[in-house]
Amino acid sequence: MNTSDKMDKRKVAIIDYGLGNIFSISQAILHVGAIPVITKEHSEILNASHLVLPGVGAFGDAMQVLDQLNLIPVILDYVQTGKPLMGICLGMQLLFEKSEEFGMNTGLGLIEGNIIKFPSQDSEEGRIKVPQIAWNQIYKKNASDWDNTPLSGLEDGSFMYFVHSFYTKPQNEDSVLSTTNYAGITYCSSVKKENIFGFQFHPEKSGHEGLKIYRNFINI
Repeated sequence: MNTSDKMDKRKVAIIDYGLGNIFSISQAILHVGAIPVITKEHSEILNASHLVLPGVGAFGDAMQVLDQLNLIPVILDYVQTGKPLMGICLGMQLLFEKSEEFGMNTGLGLIEGNIIKFPSQDSEEGRIKVPQIAWNQIYKKNASDWDNTPLSGLEDGSFMYFVHSFYTKPQNEDSVLSTTNYAGITYCSSVKKENIFGFQFHPEKSGHEGLKIYRNFINI
């Protein structure tokens, strides 16, 4: 690789606020040919070509830390630039308006809708296990839904790796990028809104298909 190739590489900022699977995400971004920048520095976030908001843990705790680090206005400013943002797992949920996890908590409000918990009840398949920790399939609503998104080129019904107890309910059906069925409940497993994308599953833990998502993302 020559010097000009290195300079042309995209820099992907991964927000470091102590609640994300940062190492695996960084390795996935390196694998697809971009430069990961793990950071909480405002200038590095705003100057990146792409932004990843990771997240593992509780919604309210995550929003509190983002607020303490003064990262909420930075994320909102980044979105206004029109550059791509990807939320992963809890990071996807934070994109929404509110979550009922441990009481009602306010999110970033970038996508209209709320976060609700899987019901702890019996279904036709048996007792619902919460959290869902499993490989599960993602489905598109229409044939062209995934064109020009990070899911472009993936097969309908591709398997991804999920770990979560709560799921998103977008207010606008147009925001739903994929759906997944768990114990008879069909829910939104990924979202899109203009330059914003969110994935309830972990692409960085989802093998070759997950790496395709990162490759598509850095080329948006």
